[in-house]
Amino acid sequence: MKQIKAVLTGLILAFALITHVSAGIIPEHVFYDPIDTPVLDTSDYYSPGFVRNEDVVYQKNVRSVVFRQSEVVLSAPIINLGSSETLHLEFNDLNSNVAAYYYTIVHCDANWKVSDIWPNEYIDGLQEDQIEDYKFAFNTLQHYTHYQLTFPNDRMRMTLSGNYILKVYLRNTSGDEIPVITRRFMVADSKFILNATVTRATTVEDYDTRQEIDFTVNTAGYRVDAPYQDIHVTLLQNYRWDNAMTTLKPFMVRGELLDYSYDNGTNQFDGGNEFRFLDLKSVQMVSGNIRRIEMNDTTYLVTLWDAERRTFKAYINNADIDGRFLLKTDDEPEVETMGEYAHVKFFLRYDAPVANGQLYIGGAYNGWQYNAENLMHYNFNKHGYEATLKLKQGYYNFAYIFLPNQSSVGDMTYIEGNHSETQNTYTILVYQRERGTMYDQLVGMGNYDSRGK
Repeated sequence: MKQIKAVLTGLILAFALITHVSAGIIPEHVFYDPIDTPVLDTSDYYSPGFVRNEDVVYQKNVRSVVFRQSEVVLSAPIINLGSSETLHLEFNDLNSNVAAYYYTIVHCDANWKVSDIWPNEYIDGLQEDQIEDYKFAFNTLQHYTHYQLTFPNDRMRMTLSGNYILKVYLRNTSGDEIPVITRRFMVADSKFILNATVTRATTVEDYDTRQEIDFTVNTAGYRVDAPYQDIHVTLLQNYRWDNAMTTLKPFMVRGELLDYSYDNGTNQFDGGNEFRFLDLKSVQMVSGNIRRIEMNDTTYLVTLWDAERRTFKAYINNADIDGRFLLKTDDEPEVETMGEYAHVKFFLRYDAPVANGQLYIGGAYNGWQYNAENLMHYNFNKHGYEATLKLKQGYYNFAYIFLPNQSSVGDMTYIEGNHSETQNTYTILVYQRERGTMYDQLVGMGNYDSRGK
């Protein structure tokens, strides 16, 4: 009966949604012809957890989301409390009209659950504002509207340190939110002092494949009543959240010094491999790993050279940008409104389909989300995995990721190999929940290179 009720409920909701569109309650620009794929992802639209406190794009007409420090290209979205630093968001709407995009921010605890405090406790100014800075694409095959936002600004700023979610959404005529983008960002109030080293794993069996992050946290005179309960540490590799390390406790406490230097593998990551790259800065000439570029009346078609598995290959030191991406065009003066889009065809030679999981194309370009858009499909005739992504001109790092069944943590080593020599960037985030408060402060942070740079 429960299953029948769930199906009937789903049909009723779907009918209501269509009726609302016809009546103009939900804007028609949310829905598109399925031939061109930009449609609302309704797979879990009505589930309680549909809007997730992660880096997610909910509308397929929204592409090329960039979120970083305003003044630092390829940076993570982390700023210091009370500073003049700002964050920069930009994205494209392929529907190419003008939509009323709103944004707000939500404070979260160290585990990205919404903090039990009121918005006026962490927001100075408006609790909701509209993104008013937009421009139309000029002389491109793919029409789109480019939106951008800089904050904190005169109308909205953060007053507390910690984790935040930036929410971008539309509103229908009933005032209901239609989610568009969520992005993590952090505001640091660095009180604690961090020291860290990244080395090869000290465990003998992992010496050739894993990297160890040994670090200390000096509380610098600030009161910490119960360090094992009040302090929370998060370790990120290449600002990737699906494999973040979030359960570390101090190995030893010596006065004001919290020591996280383990020797049993607790603080180790797989080294992985240097990322593959796609140089799509020009659609006029073939470069890098691009095999050919074609053009029809509506789009560019880019075919890459066939890739192969690197699991058992020797490590090669190829410089990369740690899985990130940069939107850029060499064909026009600027990429924001003159950058083209292309359908890029990926192919990975593989003798047979993998068991107990799926292969995805992963990277910062899609927030390390494993979804239908970047899922690879096995082609039995060609003996390999293939996928086609719609990407804007730029330079992209990516990897072929194995996602085991029933897991949300992607495995880069399965296809790409695993080497302790790999260059990776690690971010350490230290949070404190002061006694008597209802939120986690971000009281220490640092970035560390596996090669000591």
